[in-house]
Amino acid sequence: MAKSPDSSSSTPAANDAPKRGLFSRKPKEAKVKKPSRLKQIGEVFNMTRRHDPMVPWLMLLVFLGVVAVSFLVGFWLENWITGLIIGIPLGLLGATLILSRRAERAAFAQIENQPGASGAALGTLKRGWITEDQPVSVNPRTQDAVFRAIGRPGVVLVSEGPSHRVKPLVEAERKRLARILPNVTIHVIESGRGEGQVPISQVAKKMGKLNKELTKLEVNAVSKRISSLGTRLPIPKGIDPYKARPNRGR
Repeated sequence: MAKSPDSSSSTPAANDAPKRGLFSRKPKEAKVKKPSRLKQIGEVFNMTRRHDPMVPWLMLLVFLGVVAVSFLVGFWLENWITGLIIGIPLGLLGATLILSRRAERAAFAQIENQPGASGAALGTLKRGWITEDQPVSVNPRTQDAVFRAIGRPGVVLVSEGPSHRVKPLVEAERKRLARILPNVTIHVIESGRGEGQVPISQVAKKMGKLNKELTKLEVNAVSKRISSLGTRLPIPKGIDPYKARPNRGR
């Protein structure tokens, strides 16, 4: 007589699986660990070194220079041990600052000449600026774009593309803002490597040097004023807005 299937004929994997009781808690899922701070610094260092091979030597030079100065000062005060204790952390701090600046340059070099690079440059602005991730005006065919930032100097338009080609987009946006904000200064910065343009790595620095004309409350008021009007959506090609008729069936 053939044996009927029972628990003894189950697979080994099923037998080895742990059984959970009726009121037992569901096992917690393993949490994805975020990379440690040291690992993040290592990744930034490797990325920067690929773009700037001199960065390890500069960091080492700054570290040794700071430690040497601290040691000499401590030796002069007849307490060189304290000089070293103070100099080593300061040397590490100086090397980290060098890495931070060089890493920022390397990051800008990687995204330069790519669509949206100017918007990424605005993301490095300090507190007090109101920016938008998306451009306020864009040419779909050429990928030229205009980004906007609002701060105490007023409204800043940052263009992306050749000067002669992106100028109509900038002028159209500037005139639109001038109509709704007649008493607010509108600055224009052309990003790029052409004549009269500003490299994207220097855009935030140039904006930081603009004269402050608005208070923090006025900055928020200007931002709300622009947001309340919304953005103009482009009209599809082939449609004449003056001949378009509403759908009265609704």
